[in-house]
Amino acid sequence: MSETQRQDIPASERQQDILRRSLGGGVVRVRDLAAEFGVHEMTIRRDFDALVDQGLMERVRGGARLRERMGEEISHQLRAARNTEAKTAIARAALSLIAPGDTVAFDASTTALALVRMVHDRNVSAIVSGLDAANALAASAVPFVMVGGAFHGPARSFTGVLFEESMSRLHPDKVFFSARGFHAALGLTDSHLPEVGAKRAMLRSGAMTVALMDSSKFGRRALATIAAMDEIDVLVTDRPPADADMAALEAADIRVIVAP
Repeated sequence: MSETQRQDIPASERQQDILRRSLGGGVVRVRDLAAEFGVHEMTIRRDFDALVDQGLMERVRGGARLRERMGEEISHQLRAARNTEAKTAIARAALSLIAPGDTVAFDASTTALALVRMVHDRNVSAIVSGLDAANALAASAVPFVMVGGAFHGPARSFTGVLFEESMSRLHPDKVFFSARGFHAALGLTDSHLPEVGAKRAMLRSGAMTVALMDSSKFGRRALATIAAMDEIDVLVTDRPPADADMAALEAADIRVIVAP
């Protein structure tokens, strides 16, 4: 990236990048960031001031660092801010699958959250595993059940034996979920094992399973499989999958919806 291009980066994007670099726990330096972004040191100081005002960072000599215990919250914020246009388009397309009177379950993914925020006028009830989805539904007066368990901070969700046992007693019409990767041979995968267990319990409970996957996740693989190809009914994405992936989806009889 040229110096001119770096100077054109909006302050919000630069600040998100500063947060991302600080997640390792060390100090990020004014001089280093100014040189890397091709901006004046005063610009970086203003970025630090903005992040301090939000309660995310604290100033130290020559730079700044994350406030104690803010790593999980910031990790969640960065994930939520990624590919927002694609997530919104996927959610709009998935909304057509929800019928009046449905009981719908949503995992704690940020893509499912985009859909949660659209169901307020659909005359549905919901089952959720995440705090953000519960807050959104409460604000829109949609009746819902929140399934509890061990709290997983980075996803702001509940997992574990209590969650899986409770989920086994519920039977939603449709389950909407996402994952970190889609691989034709491995299915949909994720990296945090308790989260994988919670998602699998939710999928087993539903009559229809709907994967919400933006195109950046195709061809990627993570530690553990959430759902094999024959456990998915519908896949909603923002771009047509590659030919090999589409062939695998068709072979598994998975309906593919590409968001406009």
